[in-house]
Amino acid sequence: MLTDTHCHLYDEAFRDDFDAVLSRAREAGVEAYVMPGIDRASYDALVAVADALPGFAFPCIGLHPTSVGEDWQEELDFVKQHLDGRRWYAVGEIGLDEYWSKDHVKQQMRVLAEQVCMAAERDMPVIIHLREATDDFLRVMEDLRGVTFRGVMHAWSGSYEMYRRLLGMADFKFGIGGVVTYKNAGVAVALEKMSLDDIVLETDCPWLTPVPYRGKRNEPAYVRLVAEKVAQIKGLTPAEVAAVTTASARRLFNL
Repeated sequence: MLTDTHCHLYDEAFRDDFDAVLSRAREAGVEAYVMPGIDRASYDALVAVADALPGFAFPCIGLHPTSVGEDWQEELDFVKQHLDGRRWYAVGEIGLDEYWSKDHVKQQMRVLAEQVCMAAERDMPVIIHLREATDDFLRVMEDLRGVTFRGVMHAWSGSYEMYRRLLGMADFKFGIGGVVTYKNAGVAVALEKMSLDDIVLETDCPWLTPVPYRGKRNEPAYVRLVAEKVAQIKGLTPAEVAAVTTASARRLFNL
């Protein structure tokens, strides 16, 4: 059985065939979906899907770095106000993103640090989004030394050396998704040396669709393709990869 540790099932991309998407996921052996939050605008849709799929869809709350703008304080306050209002399985998706914009980098760094501390205080994991901002992320991690926390580096595509460095900073798992199936994907090289115990599987659907469906909408059923690719790289069976990664996901998110 498989766990998709990062999927946006509440996205409008699934509005027209939601039931069919779920059916294909179940047929593929996907037994749990971890759904990261983004911001206030997506909150109602996230909660609606979580309430409709108890025991299958596990909601998280957090402020995504690309949603950190002029109203960042109001957005962060929204997370604070709702964090203790229901059962959440992680604080996320949080992090740094300097790919789309560098207008609010300092605010992103502050928001990330505050949300990591919120999670640590509640013994909750974090889901980290990191894109084109490694140096600033390491600065935040240094500032958080002394704060004990755990979480997942979502959509991991870093080097083996960075993987080892981050393991020394927190109890991290590394989310492997569709990118690992792409031709010449650097993460495939790093994955050869990474411990399977440090890996969880994800889709990030509806984005980052694996081969052979790249260019089309991603969906939870395709996490099986990720498992098969990881198995190929590690010289294991897909069943072995599914068993280890699902066990890790269950422990990390307390499913």
